[in-house]
Amino acid sequence: MLKTRIITAVFALVAVGIVLFALPPLYAEFVIGLLMIAGALEWAALLDTQSSTQRLIYTALVATAIAGAWFGITGHSELILQIACVWWVLAFLWNLRFPTPIPNALRWICGFLVIVPLFVALILLLRQGVEYLIFTLLIVWVADGGAYFAGKAFGRVKLAPAISPGKTWEGVVGGFVFVAVLATAVAIWQGLGIAVLVPFCLAVAAVSIVGDLTVSMFKRTAGVKDSGTLFPGHGGVLDRVDSVAAAAPLFVLGMNWLGLV
Repeated sequence: MLKTRIITAVFALVAVGIVLFALPPLYAEFVIGLLMIAGALEWAALLDTQSSTQRLIYTALVATAIAGAWFGITGHSELILQIACVWWVLAFLWNLRFPTPIPNALRWICGFLVIVPLFVALILLLRQGVEYLIFTLLIVWVADGGAYFAGKAFGRVKLAPAISPGKTWEGVVGGFVFVAVLATAVAIWQGLGIAVLVPFCLAVAAVSIVGDLTVSMFKRTAGVKDSGTLFPGHGGVLDRVDSVAAAAPLFVLGMNWLGLV
């Protein structure tokens, strides 16, 4: 299993490199859109329906919303990202109350709130500069990796046992330490204020945890472990982008508000 995860991770990193550095920007945006539509198809499987037709209809609706967001990205992107940030605050409060029943109609709506703003944020980051997108991904990956290793070594107190029993508060602290180190290094390298960049990156890391837990909450409600099988050993698209879905909108808004662009 570990070998499969490593091989998949290597191929995924190579694919990300090709998309970000080898493809023309328009093609890269198209690939990102396809990934988001694949995520929508996975979300459709979390809905309370066995009808393949309804799942395809849902996926088509999300795809239409993604296309609409792409065409209107210059005029409405900030509003979409602000709505996303409000959603993730509500999702955090929802996590505190889980397990609670999630009506199917609400699952339909939440899929749009997770996937469409993520698409918008990724496109904006890509257009701003590949380095911004990579930095966002690094924050999430470093937070996740740091949490994993710290949790394995020191984990005792469960973070959200009803949602993700493997996560611990010690892991969260470890992830934050790793992110703080990353942010400090980037601040020194780029000549940015450490007192600004470090808290900002910690906030992005914190909301990434909410994204992870929220998608896990929906998967638990649907009775599935992974959202899909696109990435052997890693699950589906949603399993890979759940943290980024919450982190990316905040990163885009924050870097504009703080003048980090």
